[in-house]
Amino acid sequence: MESITKNRQSPDTLRAMIARAYGPDEVPMPADSAEWCSELGHGWFNVAYRIRLRGGAQVVLKIAPPPHIEVMTYEHGAMGIELASLRLIAEQTTVPVPHVDYADRSHELCDADWFLMPYIDADNFGIVRDTLTPAERDTYNEALGAANRELNSIRGTAFGPLAGPGDPTWRHCFTRMIGDVLADGERRNVDIGYDYDLIRQVIADSQDCLDEVTEPRFVEWDLWDSNVMIRDGKIIAIIDHERAFYGDPLMEAGFTAIDLPAFGDSTAFMRGYGHRELTTTERRRRRLYTLYLVLIMIIETNYRGHTDTHQYDWARERLGEVMRLFRQAGH
Repeated sequence: MESITKNRQSPDTLRAMIARAYGPDEVPMPADSAEWCSELGHGWFNVAYRIRLRGGAQVVLKIAPPPHIEVMTYEHGAMGIELASLRLIAEQTTVPVPHVDYADRSHELCDADWFLMPYIDADNFGIVRDTLTPAERDTYNEALGAANRELNSIRGTAFGPLAGPGDPTWRHCFTRMIGDVLADGERRNVDIGYDYDLIRQVIADSQDCLDEVTEPRFVEWDLWDSNVMIRDGKIIAIIDHERAFYGDPLMEAGFTAIDLPAFGDSTAFMRGYGHRELTTTERRRRRLYTLYLVLIMIIETNYRGHTDTHQYDWARERLGEVMRLFRQAGH
């Protein structure tokens, strides 16, 4: 996926990064330039390279966006969030995640944070899912639900950023988060199809349901099929953790289809998660979380410089569906 946030670097810079992380003996020879490095193109935010070291091992290099590119408010410091998430998950759960071989936030070799990790020899669930049988997809989605539940077992001390300081209440935290998204859209004059103040009124009319959430939990939030690596009926690794925060686990991506069927079928995920039927208040919270998601999907197309309008058009349709849900519920 093409995006102006992708911070591509020259072969010489990539070699310097490899030397810093693994030592000069692992730097590929210049004659190998056609073979040792290739860009992994399915990411949406960071640039990622698949690299073969001189000794034969394969690794992945991720580089954060360049500092002169404006990103959405919630994306500030995203690579630091990912590194913190990987540490938390490895220390407090059994959910498989990549090991960080080396991380550099000095900006000495390039103008952004970057890190290296082993290449995961597995299939991307989002890419291969249509080649799987319905039973196979259900098996993986069940396993994903169970893994997501374990991720949500990580407790925080406040709501919001992993690094703190955070908010004492989820209501204050979430309304700030969605308010930031709306401010991002207004700053770029993004046409979302609705008056921004109308969206704010919908949020204000519904936010009392957020008070039911009193314990900050780790929320991966971006756990879509395309961030799940699979092999032989098992989840091999969960990747891309830069959007995590402490909040309400019901905000996880796997629950989104409860509100909008266009996001798939949540049955197997919920079965694996072990979640019962949602209460009335939980359904109200879910509508707010889906509203947050589709607003981001619309507005981010401007910040990433998309020239193809497919995502924008698709997300605009989803926003219409969410707003109908609020109207049907009397908001």
